[in-house]
Parts: sequence; structure tokens; C-alpha cells
Amino acid sequence: MTTPLMNRRRFLRHSFQFASSGLLLPASLSFGQEATVDAQTRFGPVRGQRLNGVNVFKGIPYGASTSGANRFMPPQDPTPWREYREAFTYGPAAPQSNPASGRQQDGNESEDCLVLNVWTRGINDGGKRPVMFWCHGGGFTSLSGSSPLYDGTNLALRGDVVTVTINHRLNMLGFTHFGEMDEDFKSSGTVGMQDIVHALKWVRDNIENFGGDPDRVMIFGESGGGRKVATLLGMPEAKGLFHAAVIESGATLRLPEADRADTLAEMLLQNLNIERNNVRQIQEIPLQELMAAYFDVSASAPEAGGGTFAPTMEEDVIPYHPFWPDASPVNPDVPVIVGANRTEMTYFAPEADFAMDAATMRERVARIVGEDNVDRVIEVYRDTNPDASASEIYFLVFSDQSYVMPSITIAERRAALGGAATYLFYLTWESPADGGRIMSPHTLDIPLIFDNVNVSRLTRGSEAAHALADKVSDTVINFARTGDPNVGKLPDWTPYDGDTRYTMVLNDESAVVSDPIAERREVMQGILNL
Repeated sequence: MTTPLMNRRRFLRHSFQFASSGLLLPASLSFGQEATVDAQTRFGPVRGQRLNGVNVFKGIPYGASTSGANRFMPPQDPTPWREYREAFTYGPAAPQSNPASGRQQDGNESEDCLVLNVWTRGINDGGKRPVMFWCHGGGFTSLSGSSPLYDGTNLALRGDVVTVTINHRLNMLGFTHFGEMDEDFKSSGTVGMQDIVHALKWVRDNIENFGGDPDRVMIFGESGGGRKVATLLGMPEAKGLFHAAVIESGATLRLPEADRADTLAEMLLQNLNIERNNVRQIQEIPLQELMAAYFDVSASAPEAGGGTFAPTMEEDVIPYHPFWPDASPVNPDVPVIVGANRTEMTYFAPEADFAMDAATMRERVARIVGEDNVDRVIEVYRDTNPDASASEIYFLVFSDQSYVMPSITIAERRAALGGAATYLFYLTWESPADGGRIMSPHTLDIPLIFDNVNVSRLTRGSEAAHALADKVSDTVINFARTGDPNVGKLPDWTPYDGDTRYTMVLNDESAVVSDPIAERREVMQGILNL
């Protein structure tokens, strides 16, 4: 006779066998809860879940609510608690949705958003595991650390590392520069980045209780997350809080200057009918009204303040641009991996861009490089990609301009510091999604690094993606552990310098190549003046 208990045991046994087969599912998609697990933080005890052999804690506060008197102010510690706090579900995302839409990110947004998530195989076991601290994408304006793509289960199982993802203030609430109006708001244009530093301090003070090593912390991020990593490299307050860094498609060379950011702040106050000398009133405005004003200003002033609400150059917090005109000298001894994907911009492309004729392609390329340069650029790109369609030529030029060339510039300037090694990658592996037409799009590296290929539509169902993720994920894990990416699964990765320009070209058969897109680089760098 088969009982319900027997059925459940068979179900859980099948779940474990499936998870052990190499097709590992993130905790958010796992088949069942195994147990609860407790850990202590300096603010109070937390209770997480043990799922598929990994201890998972979600929504742990690392800072106080940022509403009211804390709005536009540096982050504060959360109020301590005494009873065990359940950490079973993700915490709120930072406010980011237009009130007119009636929708919210992850169904839950709040100014009480300074929360983080932890995946680890050990609790209070003295494990001293390397910590992989993820900065989420979405520019400086949107998204959160709660995406299934960022689930750290497979990293923990594969490499016995501790993964941390965070939420922090974004857009206008994180990056409006009121410092020219009121001394008390002097760092308001950087509070979103200060939140990330506050989370890194939480890691320093608490991660040993989760089996992690506070002296081996790697910061990494893609797109906006890569831009945050680049910015952290230039923040004196973050010095010593991390020991390796990975910038994936994070094309930030410079940040808005205070004068341009002040213009954007002024426009926001005008929308809210607040005088410059009464900027404190903005702490009393209802959140929905504040967000409506942010969307109004963003839509009407695309070029103001550098084009978006982003971290502002503020002497005490961010004294140097990340990579302009040179690399920030704040953290020269931190090894860095940087890189981009071959056709980043297919990720954002409308349908019509995949069926472009030669005339339309020329017109689009001319907008990027100028009419005086367009014929020369197209000739170089056609010569080096003879089988490419007109659409592919356009995507290559656009991707190079937006991500690839800035990544090369970052590698050049970082290597020129003469400190720790810099490693450059170029991802050319092509996604099978959408019939393969998107080639190597933006975000493709995320499931490869997290070993979450079954979660992303770009890699789901691809055995080749599993094989590449096996190599890429172990490489990044080793970088977190030792500061050296070489673990033996990829060719020996030689550091980048301005003479040899060694680059890891990632594909089914990866290779380290000296200056792999030399002709394109030479023509585009001369035009873009990065």
C-alpha cells in the first residue's frame, strides 16, 4: 500500500536526484523546503531555509528605512530586533515604478528597501568561504537583487562560496544632487552608492556567521551593476571592503558633474513647486507624488544631468571619475575582470532592426559615427565580418560604441595603473533563443556566471550553454577565491596590457587572443574619443 508519506519521500528523493544531476534549480524553483536554519547578525537573529543543501536567507535588513527624515540622507543602521526574524521571502525593491502604471517591481516597492539575500552552505562553521557580492542591473534606475537569474544556489553548490545580492536606493531617490542647495544634503547625489557600501560593511561585520570570509569579497555586476562596480572602485569609503571586482558590460567611464546634476535637481523641485532654499520639504512629499515628478522630469529632460539620475561627482564620496581621463587611483591593488558581449544591442532591438537593408544600416551607423566616418567604418566592419547581414553590421557598430569599446578603454586605463592584474573578456558565444538571431546579447553572461542556464530564456535547453557555464562559473569562482581567474577549464588567461591586449574570447572553444578586434578597435577608438 502506498501512503501519502511514502509518496512525499519518493518526491523529495526524486527532487534531490534531479538537483544532483547537474541540472540544478535555484531555490526559488526548488521542489520543497528541507528545514529552517538560524543565524545571528549584529542587529538580531534571522531564520532562513535550507533548500537543496544550501542555506538561504532573504530580505535581511542591512539599513533602516530611507523614508521621511532619512530620505536623501546617508544610510543608517536598522533598528535592532531580539526575536528571530523570518528571512524566507525577498524584501521590497526600491521605488522605481511610474504611479500612472499601477504596477510595481516584484509586486512590492518601498523606501524600506535596504535588504540583502544570502546563499551559503555553512553557518557558524568557520568555513571562511569567498564571498561573491552581486550588484544588480537596471542602470541606476530600476530592478532589484531578487531576480531568479541571481539566485546563488548553484554557485554555493558548485564552488562552496557565499553569494550576497542586495537592494538599494535607485533613480531620483538614490541620485539627486541637492548639495548646491543645502549643506545637509551635500551627499544626496550618491546615497544609492552609499547604500551599497553600507551593505559591504554589513558583509564585513556579519558574513563570518554565514560561513563567509570578510577578507575575500568579490564585487561583481552586469550592465548597471557593472557601472556600480566601476563606481565602487573609486570610492574611498569602500576601500578594503572588497578584494576583487568583475565589471560585465558596465560601460561607465565618467559620472555627472555637480553642476549638471544640480540642473536636474532644480527641475525636480520646480515640478514639485519647492523653492531651492526649502529643499528639506522634499522629505515630506508623499512617495507617489515624488515618483510621478521623477517620471515627468525624466521624460521632459533626457539630456539634463548627464541624461539620467546617476551617482554625482562629490568630492568626499566620489572624488574621481571611474575611468576618465584615467582609472581612479583609489583601489589599484584590486584585480579586475572587465568585458562585454559581441552584439549587446540585439537585446534592446525592435523587430524591424533585424531586417535592415543596406541603406537603413548606413543611415543608422552614420548617426553613431558621423557622416564623415560612416563609409570607412562600414568598410572595416564588412572586411572583418564578410558574412554579416546589414543588421548584424549595425548591431556590431552599435554594440562596440555602447559597450565593447568602453570596456576595452576600462581595461587599458586600469592596466595602466600598474597595480593588480586586469583581465579582459569578449563573449562571442551565440544564444539559440529567437532562432539565434540575437547572437550574443546583453545579459547573456549572467546565467553563465551564476550557472543558472536553466532559468534564462537566452540559455535554457542548451547543452552548449551548460558546457560554457561550467567553465565560466568556475573561472569567476576561482577569481573570487584567489584573485586569479585561472582554474584550468579555460585557456590560460593572460592579464591585459596596452601592448599585447590579451583578451579571453569566450565561445564553445574559447581562446586568449591578442587584440581580437584590432581593426574595429582602431577605427572606433579614433572616432569615439573615449
